[in-house]
Amino acid sequence: MKSKRQSEILALIEKYDIETQGELSNYLEQAGFHVTQATLSRDVREMKLSKVLMDNGRQKYAILTEQPDSDVISDMSEKYKRIFRDGFLSVDMAQNILVVRTHSGMAMAVAAALDALKMQEIVGCIAGDDTIMCAIRSTEETKKLMHKLRGIVNQV
Repeated sequence: MKSKRQSEILALIEKYDIETQGELSNYLEQAGFHVTQATLSRDVREMKLSKVLMDNGRQKYAILTEQPDSDVISDMSEKYKRIFRDGFLSVDMAQNILVVRTHSGMAMAVAAALDALKMQEIVGCIAGDDTIMCAIRSTEETKKLMHKLRGIVNQV
């Protein structure tokens, strides 16, 4: 079922200019796939779908097939760090759980930036409105990660 649904998603984003997960969900519903928002978000993430800018200034989902060169990767890493810095308020730990506080409404973007930075210490993140909880492998790695994140925030 998952592979059929993901194949349908690919077909839909190639056929239509789909800007939001809501639109994608509606097209999937019309195609006979009943999915929750969580399942759709997971599919988008697993399939590594990205939003690209169209000529009219709107965005749409697309799958990026070419591998970016190292300069693009470096530029993207800096963009993710900037997103992290812009949303970050504080960080604290409870053993191997890292709690990141963000400006209201920024937790999802900051968590996505953390995921994109591929920090090996992070097993996974859960984001709310202004709080992110990250599961870390060990207390020692949590301390190291706190130091690393504070370093990102303090970069000029």
